[in-house]
Amino acid sequence: MDPHRSGQDVLRCDLCEDPGPSMYCDVCHTNLCKSCVGEHLSDELIEHRVVPFRKRGSTLTCTKHSPKICELYCEQCNGPICSLCVSSGDHEQHKKIDIFKHFENKKAEIKEDLQELENNIYPIYQNIASRIPVQRDKVKENSQKLKSDISKHGEILHRKIDALIEKEKKRADGINNKFLVALKKQEYEYANCISEIKQSIVCLRTLLDSNDICLVSSYRLEIDRYRKLPAKPMMAKTIFFPTNVDEKKLSEQMSHARGSILRKEKQGYILKSPDSLSSPPDRTLTDLPQIISNTDIQYENPGKFRSISCLNDEEFWTCGDDNIMRLYNFSGNLVKSIQTKSGRMPRDIAVTKTGDLVYTDPWNFTVNIVKNTQIYDVVRLQKKWTPEYICCSATGDFLVVMFNFDKGEVKVVRYSGSTEKQTIQFDSEGRPLFLIPNDQCGTDCTTYIAENRNLDICVADVHKHAIIVVNRAGELRFRYTSITKPVGIATDSQGRILAADSPNNRIHILDQDGQFLRYIDNCDLYTSTPWSLSVDNDDKLVVLMKDSGSVKKIQYCL
Repeated sequence: MDPHRSGQDVLRCDLCEDPGPSMYCDVCHTNLCKSCVGEHLSDELIEHRVVPFRKRGSTLTCTKHSPKICELYCEQCNGPICSLCVSSGDHEQHKKIDIFKHFENKKAEIKEDLQELENNIYPIYQNIASRIPVQRDKVKENSQKLKSDISKHGEILHRKIDALIEKEKKRADGINNKFLVALKKQEYEYANCISEIKQSIVCLRTLLDSNDICLVSSYRLEIDRYRKLPAKPMMAKTIFFPTNVDEKKLSEQMSHARGSILRKEKQGYILKSPDSLSSPPDRTLTDLPQIISNTDIQYENPGKFRSISCLNDEEFWTCGDDNIMRLYNFSGNLVKSIQTKSGRMPRDIAVTKTGDLVYTDPWNFTVNIVKNTQIYDVVRLQKKWTPEYICCSATGDFLVVMFNFDKGEVKVVRYSGSTEKQTIQFDSEGRPLFLIPNDQCGTDCTTYIAENRNLDICVADVHKHAIIVVNRAGELRFRYTSITKPVGIATDSQGRILAADSPNNRIHILDQDGQFLRYIDNCDLYTSTPWSLSVDNDDKLVVLMKDSGSVKKIQYCL
């Protein structure tokens, strides 16, 4: 065979040079045809390993006992071993499997990972990456609009400043005009005096030149009145004292309207493995939930409590069938109490990210916020819609459940401050997502609401006997109907949904996709009625028991 043309030649047996060798010695790295296998194995001084040609390279020689062939794989040591390694006792208690079995297992893992990368992960990355140019164009477009808005606002400020300057100029002209009038008056007075003095001088000169005794004797001294001079004219001078420009206040004037801020997450979401329904959460559920604390609230009628919302790990707000909202600690001590602005009882309460209390007043058609001890109306509605239940979004918005009893309608409205941003009422086919309770005054009137960590909106619809979950865009994700009458609802840091099933004195725990995980049906829930739910910062469940008025803190996850 011409060595210069060997790159273009087919593979050949290294012994007889027949084309298309079907065997290969993994120890000697020799191509063999079937006829030459026996001749190659005749050299007994070397331990040969002849395999089909397609499996060449699958034989390993031991790094410690070369040229011994490794036939096993030690899972503890994570490496191939030979028979001498086994007999040495170093791997006596270790789990060992056939090296080819290990090889096939790894190939299967590689195949699965390859399929996941090609069919799942890679397309997602491509899809996300393809959006970046569009987002970049939107950022540029928004930047131009933002600068245009700033320029327009700057023009408004310039016009206001120019108007102030003109006003100050006119004020200066007014002051100067007053000085000019005063000077003109003084000028007139001096002119008269000078004219009179001139006449007196002429008369006195005449008298000096006269020899008429009678005329000179009649002279009366009048010079004294000229010795007392009129007021001297003062120099009129108006001085302008400019104030320092407060850059902070000026910056605030320029910053009334701000654009949205693009935040980069520290870490993106984790893709689930295709062969598993859900990834194990960071905080797994306990086998047996336990009561950490049981707080008895001092209240005249504890059975009339309606709602609870955790302020932090140590304190919680409550409200009931009177016009007082009360802040307690878990020792049962009253920390603070706030009376509603209207003097009527609130329907529901929630706590914002900044720790402020918000409540709904359906009797006054308002959503209110408490800052320190002051109460402000955030939303004021027309009388056909009443604000009933509320939760605070992670984005700082308010999500309010509203009833229209005249038309028998229910909707969820998102507010950013007092601005209505979104209304959620119907599904994609135009059917109502939620149903209004039959009893406006009874327990069926509860429609508690919560937001999940993925910004899904979760509504406990008593009338439909279901948990209704929609995404942030208001599109229906799922309905959970395996519950008798859902009342209180809450979510935790893992995205799990917790719902109180009051008739059965238990609490359902679902994952964020609506899959049932387990019940909490111990913790003395049967002694009263679990009603309103809240989860504190440490994922402890806080349950308001309606009949007894007690508050239970339950550890249900690790």
